[in-house]
Amino acid sequence: MTDTLESHIPGLLDQLEGKSPAQAFQILTAQFPGKVTFSSSFGYEDQVITHDILSNGLGISIFTLDTGRMFAETYSVWNSTNERYDTRIKAYYPNHDMLENFVLERGPNSFYESVENRTGCCYIRKVEPLGRALRSNTVWITGLRAEQSNARKDLPMVEWDAKHGIIKYHPLLHWTFEQVKEYIHANNIPYNPLHDKGFVSIGCAPCTRAIRPGEDFRAGRWWWENKSDKECGLHVGTSGSEDTRENKAEAIVYT
Repeated sequence: MTDTLESHIPGLLDQLEGKSPAQAFQILTAQFPGKVTFSSSFGYEDQVITHDILSNGLGISIFTLDTGRMFAETYSVWNSTNERYDTRIKAYYPNHDMLENFVLERGPNSFYESVENRTGCCYIRKVEPLGRALRSNTVWITGLRAEQSNARKDLPMVEWDAKHGIIKYHPLLHWTFEQVKEYIHANNIPYNPLHDKGFVSIGCAPCTRAIRPGEDFRAGRWWWENKSDKECGLHVGTSGSEDTRENKAEAIVYT
């Protein structure tokens, strides 16, 4: 089954080339009915995709990962989105045993102390719930854009995620930040007010800050870490470049 799914990618790249997100979503739902899902963190990009899915009545499920440490503003835009589109976005939560044991052993803010602790926290609050959310789906739609980081600039629009055994599609990959903002305002789409305060990428409250003039898009995430390509482990490319880091995170969780 895995080989069969992966073999769809060259054809999908051809079919989706030059298509708008809404047109691409129609193609995907026709080929994989009931098996296409979208993960939202309620940032600018995700709100664009949510709008296209729900405004067109497409058969794509939408979920979010509630880490338990999100900004109040994120919950507000989540609620506004439910109301605007008359929907109920499903949330996946951390495994309570894993989280309780981790916090007991490491402390509530241990992610500031080491990359190892931070990736362990991300694994429990994001990566493990994501695995449950993607289960039984065939296509995972994301809000990744090429200009967000060096790690994302060479992504293909459609790729194979071997870790989850799923096809990933990045409909906004080649959109600019300005295009995203223009689409949001032109369609009066609910968005996180933190974006107006310099927050470009919004994650957990303790781990996110506004960026300063001249900083790159990811500078506001885990800003205390001295490296440029900072990821939480949700997105592992076809090269599997994050596998080692995720394995270390899993080791923290279970030891």
